[in-house]
Amino acid sequence: MKVLISGGAGYIGSTVASACLDAGITPVILDSLVTGRQEFAEGRAFYRGDIADGALVDRIFAEHPEIEAVVHCAALIVVPDSVGDPIGYYRANVAKSLDFVEHLIRNGCEKMIFSSSGSIYLPGEDFSVDEESGIAPQSPYARTKAVCEGMFADIAATQPIRILSLRYFNPIGADPRLRTGLQVRRPSHALGKLIEAHENGVPFQVTGTDWPTRDGSGIRDYVHVWDLAAAHVAALQEFEAALEGKRSSVINLGTGTGTTVNELIDAFNSVVTPPVAKASTESRPGDVAGAYTRSDRAKRLLGWQPQLSLAEGIRDSLRWAEIRDERLV
Repeated sequence: MKVLISGGAGYIGSTVASACLDAGITPVILDSLVTGRQEFAEGRAFYRGDIADGALVDRIFAEHPEIEAVVHCAALIVVPDSVGDPIGYYRANVAKSLDFVEHLIRNGCEKMIFSSSGSIYLPGEDFSVDEESGIAPQSPYARTKAVCEGMFADIAATQPIRILSLRYFNPIGADPRLRTGLQVRRPSHALGKLIEAHENGVPFQVTGTDWPTRDGSGIRDYVHVWDLAAAHVAALQEFEAALEGKRSSVINLGTGTGTTVNELIDAFNSVVTPPVAKASTESRPGDVAGAYTRSDRAKRLLGWQPQLSLAEGIRDSLRWAEIRDERLV
């Protein structure tokens, strides 16, 4: 099997490409390198350009007529940036995705996997969600994902393409073989801030300790990026079964339990020396208690459930951080 991966030189897309190679699937990479890294496309068929560039997409299919499916990972993903530049985010994530799917249909592509986000959900009282949970995106970024899903469902209903959306929350870790990892040197998410606090020998700030969670700190759903990549491969291999006869569908990818900030700190301290101290502060404007996803559908339809632990995700993130600057030149 040969697949086209948009955004295949980014964090998620490049890891999916590595997992495809390991599974005997040949990836073809399309990436504008706005946030992706050309180093992540080494040894893989690579086209630098925009997903909205119809002539380029036509050339890719002409040169790789064996492409059977597309994994659509290309997107801008930084929530604060989406608040500051909603026009740019809607253009990049929605308008260009509309152009892209039109180009795919013109080239006879009948299968697409959309790398979506769990941030579109309205969490339940226990902070868990499943595929039937309400949709209530809280940022322009999240709304672009929700809009894309609705747009793709409308297109798949009448056009010769079927689309499976995979929704997940917080990827961590790196390819265990360290072929790829997070491009950003100082990521702004909790694990990135933990690594920074450890490097600088300062306490980690827990923002908010009175959330109605099991220990008062916020809760998130951290999934090892290699597990997410494995899910994308499983979706390619089980595409027909995953759709259950529908033209479009969604599947959640998550741990089923979530991880609180305090639990993340404990897991981090289990793999580092010296341990990181923590300090409690007030929650920030815009902070939410969080959510995690139930993944029963993924287990039933894809035979997928996370294999790598939180500690392994942290360990791989630390391993990648040590070599990142050498790997990315």
